[in-house]
Amino acid sequence: MTRKIAQIYKAMKEKFLHYVWKYKLLDFNRLKTIDGERIYIVNTGQENTNTGPDFFNAKIEIEGQLWFGNVEIHIKSSDWYLHKHEKDENYDAVILHVVFENDATIFMKNNKPLPTLELKNFIDKNVYDNYIALFFTENKWILCEQQLSKTDDFLMQNWLERLFFERLERKAAVIKELLEKTNNDFEAVLFQLLAKNFGLKINGDAFLQLASSVDYSIVRKLQKNELQLNALLYGQAGFLNEDLEGTFYNELQKEYEYVKHKHSLKGGMAKHQFQFFRMRPSNFPTIRIAQLSALYYKQHHLFSKIMSADSVSDLYVLFDVEITDFWKTHYTFEKESKKSIKKLTKSFKDLLIINTILPLKFVYLKSIGKLEEEVFISLLEQINPEKNSIITKFNEIGVKTESAFKTQALLELKNSYCNNKDCLKCAIGNRLLRK
Repeated sequence: MTRKIAQIYKAMKEKFLHYVWKYKLLDFNRLKTIDGERIYIVNTGQENTNTGPDFFNAKIEIEGQLWFGNVEIHIKSSDWYLHKHEKDENYDAVILHVVFENDATIFMKNNKPLPTLELKNFIDKNVYDNYIALFFTENKWILCEQQLSKTDDFLMQNWLERLFFERLERKAAVIKELLEKTNNDFEAVLFQLLAKNFGLKINGDAFLQLASSVDYSIVRKLQKNELQLNALLYGQAGFLNEDLEGTFYNELQKEYEYVKHKHSLKGGMAKHQFQFFRMRPSNFPTIRIAQLSALYYKQHHLFSKIMSADSVSDLYVLFDVEITDFWKTHYTFEKESKKSIKKLTKSFKDLLIINTILPLKFVYLKSIGKLEEEVFISLLEQINPEKNSIITKFNEIGVKTESAFKTQALLELKNSYCNNKDCLKCAIGNRLLRK
């Protein structure tokens, strides 16, 4: 056996054989069992993703006799015994054993050989060659990086749309968990999601914990009082537990004690749960809390305003907020700094729209039966493409990214398909295999 053939055997995956069987990518005119019996596949059966045979309820004609039952697929026929199928009654109804290589005779319980189809000589040659060319590449960022930029525009656009909504569905799952915990309070979940994203990657979990530490009804009650809203958030975050000088700090301490007693608040956090190290001052948690507080002080009924916004520019306006005067000259409570407005940047607003607004809007509109997928694509096409290492690499291999719609779809492609080498479930991989 040559080195190349040995590598092929080693890397041959059952999921490729499943793919070949499911889509009948075989030389139908020559199919025979290892014993020379003619095979005609009427129905490949229903693919099983749970335990048991790989395909249920197949319909196969073997040497003129029509059989109804299940199909089991292996790389080698000896895998049947390796997996101990002979001891499992779930495999008693297998009518055909489909293998890449037949290296052992498998017997049924009546001691008759199990009909076996050895695929290696019957797989469509183009599909087989394309599989080898695609999967047997070394030092590639993604397997199809040389062909990806040449993909048909129609195919690419349709696949990107599906990827984008797969990404939304994954984000929706997290949102649904939060909704269950809040009795489907969309306003409360919006507050939690916004808080998490205000914390960015480093402080996201801490900000989510902060937002979850207080019932949103209290936030709603304090929205009209800027000082009390600030006191609530800084107090729950553990920033008001020190003995510091300063009028503003002392006012916050006093208001927090009042709010804490009035609303019977418990479960506050500790300051050390928030990270400052190696962060830009504009991203300090103290500043992000100030901005979050300013947003909710200015924008009452924020959820309904977001749901009714028709364009990205409308959403930008909602996030045009101004922090209190104290934070214009401070990044922390302890030290004064040069005056700066510290408004939310356009790029930060884009992150909020991409990671919070659109996923929540997707869940909400879907829940009331008013989901229009084109609206979401249109909104993201109004936002500049994201900049990160994955998108940079896609650009380097010739894939242009004109908007956040495309970057979101490409992130889903890379993380959910390319990283797992799941080309058989990818529209682009399918095209390359069947070209």
